[in-house]
Amino acid sequence: MKKSLLAALATAAFIVTGPVAYAEVLLGVAAPITGPNAAVGAQILRGAEQAVADLNAAGGINGEQVRIVVGDDVSDPKQGISVANKFVADGVGLVVGQYNSGVAIPVSEVLAENGILHITPAATNPVFTERGLWNTFRICGRDDQQGLIAGTYLAENFRDAKIALIHDKTPYGQGLADETKKALESAGISEAMYEGINPGDVDFSVLIAKMKEAGVSVIYYGGLHTEAGLILRQLADQGLDAQMMSGDGTASTEIAAIAGDAIEGFRFTFAPDPRRNPAATEAVEKFRASGFEPEAYTLYAYAAVQVIAKAAEAAQSVDPTTVAESVKSNGPFDTVLGERAFDEKGDITNPDYIVYEWKRGEDGKFDYLPL
Repeated sequence: MKKSLLAALATAAFIVTGPVAYAEVLLGVAAPITGPNAAVGAQILRGAEQAVADLNAAGGINGEQVRIVVGDDVSDPKQGISVANKFVADGVGLVVGQYNSGVAIPVSEVLAENGILHITPAATNPVFTERGLWNTFRICGRDDQQGLIAGTYLAENFRDAKIALIHDKTPYGQGLADETKKALESAGISEAMYEGINPGDVDFSVLIAKMKEAGVSVIYYGGLHTEAGLILRQLADQGLDAQMMSGDGTASTEIAAIAGDAIEGFRFTFAPDPRRNPAATEAVEKFRASGFEPEAYTLYAYAAVQVIAKAAEAAQSVDPTTVAESVKSNGPFDTVLGERAFDEKGDITNPDYIVYEWKRGEDGKFDYLPL
């Protein structure tokens, strides 16, 4: 492992104010602050910001205040690398991010080479923690776990249907579709179609025509909420009555704004809603009091900061390698998600995916509820 001088000084940025000197811990937060996934980027940033505010109010980490350094990766791997290099130059030693697996995987290598710990609240591709890097952790589950739940659900409920597997060609989207495909194959089911789209596509008429021709009645989509919402709307517009299902990349109320009434019946996998966890009650109240609804990955980012802080306190150090060792050896840690412990790879030991469905409430508004 190559550790740069700036990262070795780590988290210790010394500021002088007159005769008084104090240290602060620099925490990088990387997410798509702008671009098509900015809604999720806002979740990650707001979650980390509230966690840091609460942490600093309680005395910080080992008596040092924490300051966030924000990096906008725009869900783009090249921009993610630029953000990582800026973190190195800024002397950041601890990072919470990213949303996209296709960004998190290459970024983690840059961070590892420069002595920086990396914990993601949202990147679910197994490769992130399967390379044996010392610095990679995730507070969420993995796509091989999520795909198993999705594939099993489809096999149990739609065994005789013609199923289309659609993905967005990204490490996350295609990886999730492939894991779902494995689960279906284990249940003796072969898909009727396997197709890829491109992130940013807006016209799916050709794809839908192919699905009509193939007699598809169930669609599994590996990808993010923007394209999923457009597919749902266009399925309704073009008269294809098909059950659609996806993964945690669609866990956002933004999808309902895109899909309109076509959102009704849409299903996806995600962990049990952390907003309903008693451990999150105080944090949820703070978010709502500020006018922000802490859905999806908001509390995951909050929990990622908590894990870093508690591991650093247990080790009595903010050195990134020491904190990384502490994350693995000193858990479980109490977080807003409940207890979280990590294995040697950096994965949580208690993944917990379930299936949700979008339904219209008595007030006429749509919301997603566990099945």
